[in-house]
Amino acid sequence: MTSPDLVPLRRALISVSDKTGLIELGQALAARGVHILSTGGSAQRLAEAGVPVTEVGDHTGFPEMMDGRVKTLHPRIHGGILARRDDEGHVAAMNAHDIPGIDLVVVNLYPFEATVAKGADFETCIENIDIGGPSLIRGAAKNHDFVAVVTDPSDYAPLLAELAAHDGQTTLDLRRRLAAKAYARTGAYDAAIGAWFANRLGQTWPESVTVSGTLRQTLRYGENPHQTAAFYVTGERRPGIATATQLQGKELSYNNLNDTDAAFELVAEFERPAIAIIKHANPCGVAEGDDLPGAYARALACDPVSAFGGIIAANRTLDAVTAEAISRLFAEVVIAPDADEAARAVLASKKNLRVLLTGDLPNPAQAGTLIKTVAGGFLAQSRDDGRVLPTDLKVVTKRGPTPKELADLLFAFRVGKHVKSNAIVYAKDLATVGIGAGQMSRVDSSRIAAIKSREAAQAAGLSEPGTKGSVVASDAFFPFADGLIAAAEAGVTAVIQPGGSMRDQEVIDAADERGLAMVFTGMRHFRH
Repeated sequence: MTSPDLVPLRRALISVSDKTGLIELGQALAARGVHILSTGGSAQRLAEAGVPVTEVGDHTGFPEMMDGRVKTLHPRIHGGILARRDDEGHVAAMNAHDIPGIDLVVVNLYPFEATVAKGADFETCIENIDIGGPSLIRGAAKNHDFVAVVTDPSDYAPLLAELAAHDGQTTLDLRRRLAAKAYARTGAYDAAIGAWFANRLGQTWPESVTVSGTLRQTLRYGENPHQTAAFYVTGERRPGIATATQLQGKELSYNNLNDTDAAFELVAEFERPAIAIIKHANPCGVAEGDDLPGAYARALACDPVSAFGGIIAANRTLDAVTAEAISRLFAEVVIAPDADEAARAVLASKKNLRVLLTGDLPNPAQAGTLIKTVAGGFLAQSRDDGRVLPTDLKVVTKRGPTPKELADLLFAFRVGKHVKSNAIVYAKDLATVGIGAGQMSRVDSSRIAAIKSREAAQAAGLSEPGTKGSVVASDAFFPFADGLIAAAEAGVTAVIQPGGSMRDQEVIDAADERGLAMVFTGMRHFRH
């Protein structure tokens, strides 16, 4: 059977939890002579606004019952939605049982996700699982040849515009687009319920899992111009790029979003004022300080060449002095919890600089799930929320670290958690002075980080590289002593690493021979 293009809208069913735009929609439909059926609070709102409306209970001959659990689950409702108007048998059944056709279903669901996010108790969450709403939506979407379904108040205006353009009729194209959106909504809704149930049952990895998101932005392209891309948000309440307000600058790209997320997650690791500068998802400079201007200067000094065109993240409200310093560097994005008025004015002079304000910092110790796609499926793991404290450390060398070395070691290890493996981080005075990232061998990371430090020192006119008198962190154990030896040759005095290699004693002996202090954390921070 051929689907009709234009379908007249004569009768609508409206049952919404979110009343945004409800009155305006009802008035516009009523002005077109559309007969409106409605339930509970929606019907009351419409009636109070003077919109002619028929209660669903009056339409079906059955009152709402069981605290509203049963109101639209009735043949006179679902028959009117599901009946094909071009099927003689369907039409005969409608006539025999006095079932009028319903041409538009406007439903948004009980706010289950919002209820869970508020920390409601089990029974309250259960009562906010919508039953009739998804049934109405799915039925209307299935019969989109004849029925339009609207699940989002943002679609009221396009619907009304279509009716105006086609003399009170909807097009097949619109009905199909609305049906696709409707199924996506019910799928996301069920996914949220399933995830909540699994969590309540203590199922870390349930037998089946669905990942859902809402389109935030269609991106110009992906990592490369020949790739398409989009940014979806999941509703997770974690401060960052999904919660940020963009004050200014060009549209964010795929790579911008990825790198900015990495930068902000890193800078949130620190309690004191801190700056992280990221390039290609790896830090090229990180520092803590008494204030942001000092932290920024020392973060930039680690690798000013790589910082060009990078992402700058702060864990405090941006001030004018820091903004002035940032404005002297070509950067793609600046992200911070906030910025004072003076800082905003300074950054506004850099019109192409993207400035994001998040309102808060993500909690590094907060649990969460990370997902990576692979051929035919995806890998899921818990967020790396591990944090090493001084009490977790085991001194394995003859000499233990000094208090200053210990502070630098913990700082370097936190940074190393956010560096692509194999990761080596040299640090001194709570600032990185050399970073080696993503190498196939750990010794190469040690050497590259030392080379970068020497180059930065030469460019700054310093007599020796920052690695002299620094400490070094390794994200995983040294499989051989060569990586540690390379770090010792660069001038480190102390080492932090997870330990656990078959050659740990060989590495410990090499540290002792050179008078280094070394501590084991017992925790690895691979980042692939």
